[in-house]
Amino acid sequence: MTDNEKEEKKPAGTAKKTGAKKEPAKKADSEKLKAKLEQTEAELARINDMFLRTIAEYENFRKRTAREKTELYTSVAADTVGKFLPVLDSIEAALASGNADAEKLRSGLELIAKQIEKSLSDVGVTEVETETFDPKLHDAVMHVEDDALPENAVAQVFRKGYKLGDTVIRPATVKVAN
Repeated sequence: MTDNEKEEKKPAGTAKKTGAKKEPAKKADSEKLKAKLEQTEAELARINDMFLRTIAEYENFRKRTAREKTELYTSVAADTVGKFLPVLDSIEAALASGNADAEKLRSGLELIAKQIEKSLSDVGVTEVETETFDPKLHDAVMHVEDDALPENAVAQVFRKGYKLGDTVIRPATVKVAN
């Protein structure tokens, strides 16, 4: 027998009762599916939020790492250059002595000093400006009253200062006027 033949043999009232039972079952199944859909959508939103946060954390990590790498390079370069500055100071002191008997020695020292200055310049090391006193760039070891010089002017430089970019490798040792 087919399904249609079975329905025809059943009494008329039974078909309505069976249909009435299916409708609440369909509503219950529909409610379950809606609840499941809402649960799945909430889980998807949570996973999407976690994904977006992970991407943001990765971008922050990448930027922080790049910044730290640049700062580390500057710090290492500054420390390295700082080790060569006493040699340059010694050469400049020998040049300032002005011994006329050693003119060949003097010209050799001048060449060495120029080479070191060029090497420092090639890696980005610059001399600290010494016109106006700045405590971030200068180390004041003496003070002099001189009406010919303006307030906070550098009257004399005892030892040159150097910096790499914005990082001071060594402050200039100076005498400050007024």
